Amino acid sequence: MIGLGTLIDVTLILLGGFAGLAFGRFISERIQDTLLKATAVAIIFIGISGTMSGMLTVSGGEISAGGSALVVVSLALGSLIGEILDLERQIDRFGEWLKYATGSSGDSEFVDAFVTASLSVAIGAMSIVGAIQDGMTGDFSTLAVKGAIDALLVCTMTASMGKGCIFAAIPVLVFQGALTLLASFLQPLMTAAALANLSTVGSILIFCIGVNLIWPRTFRVANMLPAVVVAMAAAFVM
Repeated sequence: MIGLGTLIDVTLILLGGFAGLAFGRFISERIQDTLLKATAVAIIFIGISGTMSGMLTVSGGEISAGGSALVVVSLALGSLIGEILDLERQIDRFGEWLKYATGSSGDSEFVDAFVTASLSVAIGAMSIVGAIQDGMTGDFSTLAVKGAIDALLVCTMTASMGKGCIFAAIPVLVFQGALTLLASFLQPLMTAAALANLSTVGSILIFCIGVNLIWPRTFRVANMLPAVVVAMAAAFVM
């Protein structure tokens, strides 16, 4: 069934979020803070690992670095585009609407929780590759694995940040669902070089998300999202 992968992913995110919400009320504020920072550290190192695997190569027993120009150009140009469009403001506005639509006006952390969780589970090669695999062949295995990871991440984040994290399922449904529907059109663009660039720059954004969990609002990650598109486009230019 085409689209089953996204449905599995979204379902697991919801299950993880509700589990975190159910158990979070029994966890002290001190433990919640520790869980949040532990999650942040995990996200930071996932980002570092993905970035290093894309920028470092081992040849003849020596380690060499590359891709610096790609990273600088993608992040600079992508962030410029994002700032002009002010994507973070648009996402924040949607988060504010959700906050009042769900009767959560008293939850001061709702919007930050929604935005942070959404960026955490929607960015990355697994989202794009998995959705295209699902749309082209009906293979939902990549998104099923991603769903298990997302469930654990959202569960931990919900326990410490609140129910806003649960609604990260919405952008995942929209983003991955759209990619699945457009898979036949996008598949030719998913070359090995484009996916490698996506993984490298996407991992840097994941690192930024982890930093924001410890030092809030350090990076406007939503405004940096176009960097991923610029990185993929660069594969056809460079």
